[in-house]
Amino acid sequence: MMLPREALYGIHTQRALENFPLSHRPVHSSLIHAYGAVKLAAAQANHDLGTWDKITFEAIVQACTDMMEGRLDDHVCVDALQGGAGTSTNMNVNEVIANRALQLLGKAPGDYNVLHPIGDINLHQSTNDTFPTALKIAAIKGLRNLEQSLVVLLEAFQNKEKEFRDVVKVGRTQMQDAVLTTMGRTMSAYAEAFARDRWRVYKCEERLRVINLGGTAIGTGLGAPKQYIFKVTEKLKVITGYGLARAENMVENTQNADVFVEVSGILSACATSLLKVAGDLRLMSSGPDAGLGEIALPAVQAGSSIMPGKVNPVIPEAVSQAALSVIGNHAVIAQACAMGSLELNPFLPLVADCLLNSLQLLDNGCSLLAERCVRGISVNSQRCRSAVHGATATITALIDVIGYETAEAVLRESRATQQSLRDVVVHKGHLTGEAFDEMISAEAVTRLGSQKET
Repeated sequence: MMLPREALYGIHTQRALENFPLSHRPVHSSLIHAYGAVKLAAAQANHDLGTWDKITFEAIVQACTDMMEGRLDDHVCVDALQGGAGTSTNMNVNEVIANRALQLLGKAPGDYNVLHPIGDINLHQSTNDTFPTALKIAAIKGLRNLEQSLVVLLEAFQNKEKEFRDVVKVGRTQMQDAVLTTMGRTMSAYAEAFARDRWRVYKCEERLRVINLGGTAIGTGLGAPKQYIFKVTEKLKVITGYGLARAENMVENTQNADVFVEVSGILSACATSLLKVAGDLRLMSSGPDAGLGEIALPAVQAGSSIMPGKVNPVIPEAVSQAALSVIGNHAVIAQACAMGSLELNPFLPLVADCLLNSLQLLDNGCSLLAERCVRGISVNSQRCRSAVHGATATITALIDVIGYETAEAVLRESRATQQSLRDVVVHKGHLTGEAFDEMISAEAVTRLGSQKET
């Protein structure tokens, strides 16, 4: 088969390009970078066993480093979705590292008598231990990035909690007026949800630290020396800085992929929080004239090609689509992991594609929501105040003092006469204006428990 002159990949990659024209996008870049780290660890372990002279080893090390640092991304070009449990990705990586090392040695790509993709770069390895290990490394990095983005988002909501702490608003259940709260309390609830997501993301990294590198084909270590098996995970641990550990049962770790379902479930929970909060922001900013209009989101672009002045909640809408994609990816990951057969799961390329895309979508979505939406939210205090004085929720705040039946009578009169609740309560002599205002103040509506003395 003919290969492009400038290509660093080889014949196995070319065949994969022809065999799998599916998604028409390459494997995720973070998987490529992680694969570079895995190949570097393998090379270091093999060199300790006496493989290669110093000059050849240094060329391999540099080629692996180039891959780790993203300089070879364009050459790892096989389709993200492929048959063979990731063999095409592994072979693509082997060929690129081999040919890059050959360049560094002053040789032509394809001069495999000097350095071979399988005999050297894939020495004592299999797709079945390198691919899942690279996926776990990439996922750990993605989780750490997501954790930082979640911190930025929850802090943005915490700042809004402080800014809006004195703005009383109507709280709603089942989309109907319920009781009074404050906009600060609303923002605090969002911050707490993302704080919980941040903790989940931080903890679930532990699930990915156990790897099967050195297990080769099915976890038995076939074809790999014991010294290599004992060394390679420690090498990768140093390279990545992650607390990795070799699985006690590498056969089990090779055939079962449920850990990816567990991590994806955490991502799905995070996506659920994003979707809920984004929907709330859209609803509270609706109108702004004929809707709730309690808050205003930053105007980042024109909302319509035909309606002048229309501004849409495009950031929450975009984040909602990212969240829905993550929830959908979780369903795919669960199904793919359940379809593992006997000693191997052949669908890890699909798992990798969905999991790494979910991590990137959530990372980008959290950052986008924080920076281009939450930080610029403003509150319409007058709109909130007006709703408070005319809402059923307000009368609930008075029950401890005037009683349920009196409160119900006040509400009926207010609706019949179109007077405000405050005017009816004061006119009937149930409360003074000052007492009414105190009972619906920010301090009163956020006080823990009932105002009635025991």
